[in-house]
Amino acid sequence: MLDAFVFDAYGTLFDVHSITALAETLAPRQGAALSQIWRTKQVEYTWLQSLMATPDRPREDFASITAHALDYAVAALVAPVDGGARMQLLAAYRALAPFPDAARTLERLAPRRRAILSNGTLGMLEPLVATSGLAPLLDAVWSVDAVDVYKPHPRVYQLAVDALQLAPARIGFVSANGWDAAGAKAFGFTTFWINRAGAPVERHGAAPDYVVGSLAEVAAITLA
Repeated sequence: MLDAFVFDAYGTLFDVHSITALAETLAPRQGAALSQIWRTKQVEYTWLQSLMATPDRPREDFASITAHALDYAVAALVAPVDGGARMQLLAAYRALAPFPDAARTLERLAPRRRAILSNGTLGMLEPLVATSGLAPLLDAVWSVDAVDVYKPHPRVYQLAVDALQLAPARIGFVSANGWDAAGAKAFGFTTFWINRAGAPVERHGAAPDYVVGSLAEVAAITLA
């Protein structure tokens, strides 16, 4: 029996590639590639920032990393994205579309506590949650900024344990990022990996407790 659920935000509850249509408008025939490279570098930069941080070179927050990753993607594609288009793309990250089954899944998991634990800053996450309509279905939104390191560092996952006052195994951790699911499993959470692309399980850690294809399956398993 699980007493609470903690969700990753980007790629799990919110579709990071819902930005592709805007990207295609701003950079014709390059929208999908721009979105993919942007997301890949965004995640990569979180790991590098955690590893490279020193007292003289502190970790940059997720808003800064997101901007750096966009700039890399634009340069890699030589895309025609000027300053105004860049600002449109960055602003769109605060209005990503939730996956179609996100709201219903959160509803079905009530009255268990439901929260977001994300690499994003609260300044990015709170507008996103509000505009998506998911705010009434969540009890909390937590950012890694509280512990000054990115996932999958154990300090990040400890945030949920401390806030919920539950043993890790009593918390269902839900992520569409295989590396995040691996980190959460290593920490001790009961993990659900949303494997929408049918990717292989990561090899560097223990397998997640559940591998599913959608958020809806998390509720189905839990309520069975």
